[in-house]
Amino acid sequence: MNNTIRLVISIAIPLVIGLAGGFFTAPQIPVWYAQLHKPSWNPPGWIFGPVWTLLYILMGIALFLIWKSDSTGSLRKTAILLFEMQLLLNFCWSFIFFHQHQIGWALAEIALLWVVILCTMFAFGRISSTAAWLMLPYICWVSFAAILNASIWGLNRT
Repeated sequence: MNNTIRLVISIAIPLVIGLAGGFFTAPQIPVWYAQLHKPSWNPPGWIFGPVWTLLYILMGIALFLIWKSDSTGSLRKTAILLFEMQLLLNFCWSFIFFHQHQIGWALAEIALLWVVILCTMFAFGRISSTAAWLMLPYICWVSFAAILNASIWGLNRT
């Protein structure tokens, strides 16, 4: 398989997973999420789509760098497995938070997501420092999202 096809597939994977998570998110924004108490620093809704799209593209490029690398099979397999795990957890957060309305459980889940992203970055770094650095904006955004999740949970506990 040539590298152009690998790059397209690598970018498409997180974008498709993000789109799938969006199916649980989008319908809840004007209904359930709009009624929640949120901190004053909650970003405007329009910012989430572009930010997540950019993050998924960066994640895909990072995946591509790992996929095309000449590293040993087990090292690359572990890195890709961790990437798959964090992507699944990313999807699950949308389901837990927006579809299930379980803000507290979503907070626990996003903490696990953060740890798996960090492990993915370390695994990527053993193969490609560029791939690891491409994941940095993602873990920063997830850190912010975790703080926002915690704030929303605190403001809406009954």
